[in-house]
Amino acid sequence: MAYNEIEQRGTDDFPFAFFSVDKDHSRYNMVPHWHTEFELVRIVDGEFHITLNDKQYIAKKGDVIFINSETVHHGTPIECLYECIVFHADFLYSVNFDCFSFVKNTVECEHRINEFFPVGSGKSYDALNAIFEAIKSNRQTCKFLVVSAFYQFFAAVYDEKLYTINIGNNTIANDKSIIMLKTILSFLRENYNEPISLEMLSYTIQKSPKYVGAFFKSMTGKTPIEYLTEYRIQKAARKLRLTDMSVTDIAFSSGFSDLSYFIKTFKRMKGVPPGKYRVQ
Repeated sequence: MAYNEIEQRGTDDFPFAFFSVDKDHSRYNMVPHWHTEFELVRIVDGEFHITLNDKQYIAKKGDVIFINSETVHHGTPIECLYECIVFHADFLYSVNFDCFSFVKNTVECEHRINEFFPVGSGKSYDALNAIFEAIKSNRQTCKFLVVSAFYQFFAAVYDEKLYTINIGNNTIANDKSIIMLKTILSFLRENYNEPISLEMLSYTIQKSPKYVGAFFKSMTGKTPIEYLTEYRIQKAARKLRLTDMSVTDIAFSSGFSDLSYFIKTFKRMKGVPPGKYRVQ
C-alpha cells in the first residue's frame, strides 16, 4: 500500500500548478509527502531547510530546488516566502523527436536530475527562473514561454550533465528505507481522522513499535505522532478556509477527540486560534 498525493495539476493541455506560499498558507510547513509529478521550489525570501529522500539542503533567497518524481520531500521554512510549480512532464515529449528521449527517460525515472540549483549556477538555473517568471505572467503567450523555458532547462541539464542514470534496481525508488517510509506515510494519511498508535504502524511494516518510532524520526526529523498532529492541523486549516463546517466538526473530522486540545494545538502551530484563522 503506497500513498501518493493525487491532485489535479492545471489542465490536460497545460498540466502546471503554481503556488505562492507564505506563513499564512495552510501548507507553509511542508510535511513529508510525495507525488508522481515533478516539482520546482524557488525561494523568494528567507531560508528553507528541505529534505529530499535522504538528502538535506539549506536553500536561501534565489535558490531553486528540483524535486524528481516519487521523491519523498519535506521541509521547514524560516521567515520564508517560496513559490512552487508542480507539473506533469509527459507532454514535453509528445512529439517523436530523438532529442526528446532524454525527457522521456527522466519522466520514467531512468534519469534523475540534480536537485539543488543555487543562485547563478549556469544556464539551467537561468531556465528555471524563466519558468517561474513565465508561469506568473498574464501574457497571452504564457504557455509558449513556459514550454520553451522547460526545453531550455532540459537542454542545459543534458549539456551540463546535471543528471545521473539509474541502473537496474539501483534507484532511490527501490531503496528499502524509502519504501518503508512511504508505507508508513500512506497509512498515516489515509487514516489521519482515526485513532492511530505505534502498534498499528508497526504492523504495516512488520517491525516493532520502538523500531518504527526511531526509524521514522531518523528519516523525517519528527516522531510519527508529531507528524500526524502536524498533518491533522494542516487538514483542519484547509477545511477552515474551504468549508463552512463548525470548528468542533472540523476538529473531530481531522482526528482530534478533544476540542480544547485541538484549539490549543492549532494556535501553537498557526499562531492564531481556528476561528481567527478562518476569517484572516
